[in-house]
Amino acid sequence: MTFDFKKLDLNALPSDVAVPSYDRTTLKPRVAHIGFGAFARAHVAMHLHETLAAAGGDWGLRVIELFGTPDLFDKLAENDHLYTLVETADEGTNTRLLGAVCETQHVARDGVAALIDGLAEEQLQVISLTVTEKGYCVTNGALDLDNPMIQQDLASPSAPKTAIGLIVAGLAKRRALGNGPITVMSCDNLPHNGMLCGIAVREFAAKQNAELAAWIEDNVSFPSTMVDRIVPALTDESRDLIRDSLGGQVDLNGIVCEPFRQWVIEDNFKAGRPKWELAGAQLVADVEPFEEMKLRTLNGSHSFLAYLGFLAGKETIADCAADPVFYAEARKLMVDEQLPTLDVPGDVDLEAYADSLLKRYSNSKLKHRTWQIAADGTQKIPQRWLNSVKFHLAKGTDCRHLLLGIGGWMNYIRADRNGESYEVIDPMKEKLAEIVAKDGGNATTYVDTLLAVHSVFPSELVANDEFKKAVHKAYQAVAEKGAAQAVADLAD
Repeated sequence: MTFDFKKLDLNALPSDVAVPSYDRTTLKPRVAHIGFGAFARAHVAMHLHETLAAAGGDWGLRVIELFGTPDLFDKLAENDHLYTLVETADEGTNTRLLGAVCETQHVARDGVAALIDGLAEEQLQVISLTVTEKGYCVTNGALDLDNPMIQQDLASPSAPKTAIGLIVAGLAKRRALGNGPITVMSCDNLPHNGMLCGIAVREFAAKQNAELAAWIEDNVSFPSTMVDRIVPALTDESRDLIRDSLGGQVDLNGIVCEPFRQWVIEDNFKAGRPKWELAGAQLVADVEPFEEMKLRTLNGSHSFLAYLGFLAGKETIADCAADPVFYAEARKLMVDEQLPTLDVPGDVDLEAYADSLLKRYSNSKLKHRTWQIAADGTQKIPQRWLNSVKFHLAKGTDCRHLLLGIGGWMNYIRADRNGESYEVIDPMKEKLAEIVAKDGGNATTYVDTLLAVHSVFPSELVANDEFKKAVHKAYQAVAEKGAAQAVADLAD
């Protein structure tokens, strides 16, 4: 389906569409965000919009892209950098135009030198980014010096291709100009994202210039954040919803998401920052307890429902939540197997948190596809499940839901749902496909070969015979009975 673009006519918007209430003419690019995808539009930029609505000021957002074409940025500029956010739930929708963005930069349109100059500007006080895990170019806790793009950036630091190379180039120019401290803030859905970003930037800088690395150590902070909002990939249906919400007008930068949002930020800023707490953000000394709570409960149950739900023919998370068996077993996974592993502040009601997640999952308007969530399993499984499995093995307690999730993933990557093929999205998809082709005909060999992939399954975990036997059993349960029956059997 195609949509003809025309500049938004603000005078023709339906009366229930909210527009910015603050003076946008005063905005300056004081925050620069690298990677302006769906999540950044629905979360990071939305929080700044709400902050401006509450307090006014000049904290504008410059958005930066290193990849793709500048077409969407051009359309955004034509709309005076306004774009549409539609929050949708079974109870109804809420539509608004967000106005925090005041400038766009795209490397293909503006050139990399302009991007570097922008990061060095004195008025800029925060660089934030959402570039996905692979965008940090870190492996095994260190900058991946074997990454071809990192090698290219180190060889040509004035023409970076990666976000890390760009940030270091901007910081180098900032230092040369004497433009003072700044904060680099990761907003990706990753544990210890600030530490990860800091490792990449510091190690890249150290390879270039020891004095630059020392300056970064003293003048740049890397706070961690925990982000939470379900923002499904756009579909023709969600684009129709945006158009209908705008009274028939088209916004190619529009986005659809759930009403819920959460942002927990480590209060560690070298320069100034917006008053994000006015928009509901939590500024805390330590983000890690909140990270782990989300990773193990929300993300862990999402993956459980994604693999087993998809194999059972359920296309969305809401379809899973509408099934009483899947709903009940997802709750048991969270309450019985994940929550006991957590150490969170005493004022957090963990069972209430789990129930709030299930309510969010039941939002049938989101169309959050199980196939989409199932992507990148080799990166997600260690964070979402395996630390909890280690906990239960050490305690001798039950974790059958987590184990069935692993068995579900091993069945999912075979790319065969009752004779229907589908694409498996994963950074290791070639290796996984080789394992399926070579060993998929023998269940025992297949599971053992997957468990030998130590970048996913740590060797000390695989050395545990109880774990290995349980994973073999879980794989066989899904393969022989089907995912729906295997989940139902958990209740026994």
